[in-house]
Amino acid sequence: MSGYVEFKDVTKTYRTGEVEINALSGVSFTIGKGEFCVIVGASGAGKTTILNILGGMDTLTSGSAWLDGTEISALGKKQLTAYRRYDVGFVFQFYNLVQNLTALENVELAAQICREPLDAAEMLRQVGLQDRMKNFPAQLSGGEQQRVAIARALAKNPKLLLCDEPTGALDYATGKSVLKLLQDTCRNTGRTVVVITHNQAISAMADRIITVRSGKIESVRMNDHIADVADIEW
Repeated sequence: MSGYVEFKDVTKTYRTGEVEINALSGVSFTIGKGEFCVIVGASGAGKTTILNILGGMDTLTSGSAWLDGTEISALGKKQLTAYRRYDVGFVFQFYNLVQNLTALENVELAAQICREPLDAAEMLRQVGLQDRMKNFPAQLSGGEQQRVAIARALAKNPKLLLCDEPTGALDYATGKSVLKLLQDTCRNTGRTVVVITHNQAISAMADRIITVRSGKIESVRMNDHIADVADIEW
């Protein structure tokens, strides 16, 4: 098996004193380039551990993890910093915006640390915030702040967009509009998007659905009937 994103027999063990906790046990999967993938599972299933390893924020215990032919799990500390900076765009449940910077400045900040950044103002236009660029986070709704966070992630021009419960802090309608934005981004730019969620309903909009249970992959399936976000209910 070979994919743009690849986990090969990944285990992750945490030690607390005498106790060993297996967060992941022999996890293998691939994700194709340009796919919209949803990794779904209950709280504590191991999906955030997968995200942290894939995002270069945590190391694995054994096995290997790859992105676009690079073995992430073999990178040293300095290389991992560069990997997080250049190759991965992150969108979290909480927006992590700098409060005393405008929407535009927040996006520009991310663009400044990248090799080939995309235009910050253009990214905000793409997420529908052309009229809010000069607003500070406190002047924006939750949904607008999450859109700034997505624009910021996209401005890095990353190989991979990693989203951890991106609608977790949003109301139903706003959450759906943010998911549509992520799906459109994937379709229109060919960018690989991975969404981590506990919400099974969201999987209906994915190309590939990876279900995680108790630190193992329960199933990986391709979706033959991709739903429009508007038709998904939860």
